Amino acid sequence: MKSLRSHTTRRAFLQKAGGGIGGLALLSLLGGDGLLAAPANPQSALPNPQLGGPHFAPKAKHVISVFLFGGLSHIDSFDPKPELDRQDGVSVAGKPGFDTMGRSAPGRLLKSPWGFRKHGQCGMPVSDLFPAIGGCADDLALIRSMKSESNNHVPAVYHMLTGSILSGRPGLGSWSVYGLGTENQNLPAFVVMTDPRALVGGGATNWSSGFLPSTYQGVQFRSTGLPVLNLKPPSDLSPEKQREQLDLIGKLNEEFLHQHPEESDLAARIRAYELAYRMQSEATEAVDLGQESEPTRRLYGLDRPETEIFGRQCLLARRLVERGVRFVQLYSGGGIFDQNWDAHNGIKHNHELHAREVDVPVAGLLRDLKQRGLLEETLVVFHTEFGRMPFTEGSTGRDHNPHAFSVWLAGAGVKGGTIYGASDEIGYKATENVQTVYDLNATILHLLGLDHTRLTYRYTGRDMRLTDVYGNVIRDVLA
Repeated sequence: MKSLRSHTTRRAFLQKAGGGIGGLALLSLLGGDGLLAAPANPQSALPNPQLGGPHFAPKAKHVISVFLFGGLSHIDSFDPKPELDRQDGVSVAGKPGFDTMGRSAPGRLLKSPWGFRKHGQCGMPVSDLFPAIGGCADDLALIRSMKSESNNHVPAVYHMLTGSILSGRPGLGSWSVYGLGTENQNLPAFVVMTDPRALVGGGATNWSSGFLPSTYQGVQFRSTGLPVLNLKPPSDLSPEKQREQLDLIGKLNEEFLHQHPEESDLAARIRAYELAYRMQSEATEAVDLGQESEPTRRLYGLDRPETEIFGRQCLLARRLVERGVRFVQLYSGGGIFDQNWDAHNGIKHNHELHAREVDVPVAGLLRDLKQRGLLEETLVVFHTEFGRMPFTEGSTGRDHNPHAFSVWLAGAGVKGGTIYGASDEIGYKATENVQTVYDLNATILHLLGLDHTRLTYRYTGRDMRLTDVYGNVIRDVLA
């Protein structure tokens, strides 16, 4: 079929297709199949959900991002420091070399309250905080040498999830969908599930489409109860009558869109109406966890009150990627203090509280993906905005540490059982094979078959990209 190149051609096609939102839906489906050429100015017409596919053969088709808001302590989870055991209680106040970037003054060195055990054939040390995840060590590529550009939560979260410490940039999921489109036109391409206690710092800005067309923004599912509200129309509204209502709305919106071709937000809203209509059948089935067996539900921890909520999110994430959703982002932690991983008041209480919630569900997700053959095409990212300091804040807390932290990747294209990079002997600064957030995001895009230097969008006279002008793929963690 010949591509529909111009806005005029698209309008004519709509008229031949019968007009209304049905014609717009057909355009959307054709775009998803790559049969629509991208417009010269992406804001001048209905946004094309696919820009021509990946730049090269991808290893991953889907991404599940597990984001721990508040700052997971690397030295208490994946980066053991025997030197801290030896120097526990030694005061570093007044000693040179400790830049807290304007935060609290250094106190005394504080050893980890947890032991570390070697897991898997690779012998990866993982703390007793994460025994279940430790059992998946041979599938993990652990990066111990991350650093951030900010020691404050919101800018650091923005940096990790949107590529910039400033607000208003497209999220990682939005860039992924902008580059690749979706495999399922009946479900959102980018789904977000937040912590029911409160939103992550920066809120919905972290999964907005920024300057990209609005159609690429994340769609938030609820963390408790029915994930998507109002999927079923009122009982007194027949399918025929609902179709008539949507066709009328579509006709009015289409007329306005033709008169105002620069209104990309309206084009995205038109697509959202049709997506919501199609979701009534498929999304109802996708979010029905009652279809899962009891062993599967136990694998994710749905049988325990402390793991039930995050377990539901992880199980739903598997069901969504199984049905073609491109990017799923899960958040552990929200709000302030002990509502998240921000362990100022006490590292032991804080991290044990949250690790109990995520350890079994995340390990269950990895095992379930693997046994279903989905881990070969799904990238799982376990990340946070920064680490924690090796010395005390107060008596038993730890302050923010942007100089060193750990993340891990698992799944499609990842070299499992790998430990890459290192921090110094007390975990204060990354010292060996230091990696930036730009490098991590470049690697995620690379595994999706996208060259981070070529995935651009023209905005304010500049070709913008997720990694700005930085970033190198971390090839040593790739299979």
